[in-house]
Amino acid sequence: MAEDRQRDTAARLSAVIRQLIPQRGQDSDQLGPMMRAIKAVHSVTGSGSTAPEDLERQRAGQELFAKLVTPSIGVRATPFHVGQIPAEWVSIEQGHDRRHVVLYCHGGGYTCGQLGYARILASKLALASGCDVLSFEYRLAPEHPYPAAIQDALAVWDHLMYMGVGARDVILAGDSAGGNLVLELCLKLKEQGRRQPRMMILMSPWTDMTCSGLSHTDCADIDPMLSAEYISSVREAYTGPGADWSDPCYSPLFGDLRGLPPALIQVGTNEILRSDSELLHHKFQESNVYSVLEVYEDCWHVFQQMPIRRAALAMESVGRFVQRIL
Repeated sequence: MAEDRQRDTAARLSAVIRQLIPQRGQDSDQLGPMMRAIKAVHSVTGSGSTAPEDLERQRAGQELFAKLVTPSIGVRATPFHVGQIPAEWVSIEQGHDRRHVVLYCHGGGYTCGQLGYARILASKLALASGCDVLSFEYRLAPEHPYPAAIQDALAVWDHLMYMGVGARDVILAGDSAGGNLVLELCLKLKEQGRRQPRMMILMSPWTDMTCSGLSHTDCADIDPMLSAEYISSVREAYTGPGADWSDPCYSPLFGDLRGLPPALIQVGTNEILRSDSELLHHKFQESNVYSVLEVYEDCWHVFQQMPIRRAALAMESVGRFVQRIL
């Protein structure tokens, strides 16, 4: 009976969401109340300002959003530090796979994102994969621009290796800028001649800082989350002015992807970063990297965070992919 009620609730909520999210051809001024609320919480509209007071509001808004939607039943979070880096183990409270670990890199345009915000998808990844999830609070721009985030990611990777976790026992996962960080970490490991993780889970990854994909214009009016102004602002905060955004250290799409691990890529039809996923999938195929691309109709940037049916379906797909590759 409890499962029936959950399915019924999910179905009714999904029906409501279908009425609220922007559809193809819908004017951006016609966004429903839920998507307007999501835009307000994420604070990514308008100029995408990275002024200190605006960043403080954005970061606080993300923490509030996390408190509203993070799964609270069946998972536990244990904070610790890797050197000076705040980190957290998120685990399911029942029996689970202790041989493999998910290393999760949160999104937020490299300018936002703390452990509380990361806990949303860290919890869902733990439930979907059956593995412990390690998330960490890498240093953020503009206070700490490139290469601070990749340095922190490498430090956390090394921590896992020192713990005795084998590279092939690690599942790398990331959303948005965290997807960028996952790819950059794999490229850095390759550059250093080190072993790759077992697989990658990429949710709406930011792969092309040159914004060359067609979706950056095609989806400009139907993306309820991101704008060109926001992308431009956080990009400059992360790289500094005058950077060559086609450099693979910023845009992994243009790197040598040969030898990278299998990847599951999930993206929504309504987001300006859709092309970043589609082009990455094609590049993986050209590089003989096993890749699965899932495009979710009428979904927005990192929709997996939301308590809706399509997010649950996406996370179920993550679980199946993990079990297939393992």
